[in-house]
Amino acid sequence: MSKKRIRRKRLWIKPDIGVRLKPEYKNQVWSYDFMSDRTHDKRIFRILNIMDECARECLCCYVSRRIKSENVIFLLLELFLQSGMPKYIRSDNGPEFVSKKLVSV
Repeated sequence: MSKKRIRRKRLWIKPDIGVRLKPEYKNQVWSYDFMSDRTHDKRIFRILNIMDECARECLCCYVSRRIKSENVIFLLLELFLQSGMPKYIRSDNGPEFVSKKLVSV
């Protein structure tokens, strides 16, 4: 018999980054991140996911072999026109993503 999995609440206070903003209403905090996978013939493709954190709704899921910063900016502008601008946008700023161009827009 399998044990029941204990669900943990999300920690909004982390010692290394301080206090994270807990979303209280829709369009307050969006987050986006890249994922990657391989096809059956070993070719890599990437996925950009943009989420509304309060509604836990996926606003956009963009799949391509190569995603450039211009693509990210274009997708975000399209979402701003459809849903309105969020108050905050959160990303992990990993090695695959540099947000210098986004900040200047």
